[in-house]
Amino acid sequence: MGVEVAVTDLTKSFGRQLIWSDVTLTLPPGEVSVLLGPSGTGKSVFLKSLIGLLKPDKGSILIRDVDIAHCREHQLYETRKLFGVLFQDGALFGSMNLFDNIAFPLREHTRKSEREIKSIVSEKMAMVGLEGTEKKLPGEISGGMRKRAGLARALVLDPEIILFDEPDSGLDPVRVAYTNQLIIDLNAQTDATFLIVTHDIGTARTVPDNIGMLFLRKLVMFGPREVLLTTGSSDVNNTSRGPIGMSEEKDAGQVAAELASLANAAEPHPLAGPKGSAGGHHGLPPQLQPSPGLPERKAAARRQQRVLDMLHTLPPQAQAAVRAALDDEHQQERAYQDTLSHGQLPAEISAFSDGD
Repeated sequence: MGVEVAVTDLTKSFGRQLIWSDVTLTLPPGEVSVLLGPSGTGKSVFLKSLIGLLKPDKGSILIRDVDIAHCREHQLYETRKLFGVLFQDGALFGSMNLFDNIAFPLREHTRKSEREIKSIVSEKMAMVGLEGTEKKLPGEISGGMRKRAGLARALVLDPEIILFDEPDSGLDPVRVAYTNQLIIDLNAQTDATFLIVTHDIGTARTVPDNIGMLFLRKLVMFGPREVLLTTGSSDVNNTSRGPIGMSEEKDAGQVAAELASLANAAEPHPLAGPKGSAGGHHGLPPQLQPSPGLPERKAAARRQQRVLDMLHTLPPQAQAAVRAALDDEHQQERAYQDTLSHGQLPAEISAFSDGD
């Protein structure tokens, strides 16, 4: 199972420019979490801080009793081995074929033989649907395939924490649906801790166990999907309105509307569609389930138990909404598994072509 990441009072600025302040959250071990926010709110900066590429001004990032923000260089180096990172554009070496790109971490950080490396790389490429593309160069494949190659590279050291930086950027809705399903399938197989940063509402509604949002230099919400998608966020709704501008200066009314769309889907949809079009029933939208033949996600059961444990801390109306959401979620999971057991794959997945 993945490891817990505990962030406390984290603050980061560049010169006089404050990026975000007093960010506190805990990524539960083995669960999928999403960090939402408009472009420019510092989501990628947060990821870079988690792996020690950027030093925060204050606060702590605790992983296995090591504070990434203040540890020694050798401790940081060892802790980084727990991480795998999928960068926005894949970050592949253009002069290397896909096999060598994916094998790179193994050759740099392990003493495995070439036979072992070949076996591991082939396994990870199969996991992300890239069999038979080992000799292709990054410039010879599509953007979606480059992202999947970057994901295979992130997986080769069997990390316990995997960070996804905008995995849906630059992809059409069908490929976003495939990528979202792939993330759920990988979590079912690895039980690692996942953190996805995105500004896509569809991904946030249907993929994660936990949802957070950066807005106006603050983390205005973070918690289990059943709680946030049924009770909303008063922090954002109470934010004073400002003029419409770029990135994080987007007016509070628009952000509040985005939050409302998390909990209110327009149309039911078997896969809970991507790019903000995700469907589901009014209330809690269905979470994606692992593909046929894969084990159930242990993280989902752990999250649901955690929600039940914290239920007594919520207002009565919120408790009723969360109970209904949990019941509905169980029914949706059973219905989804029944659909898969009859060999009916969602249209987006069955329409996907690796060659495009």
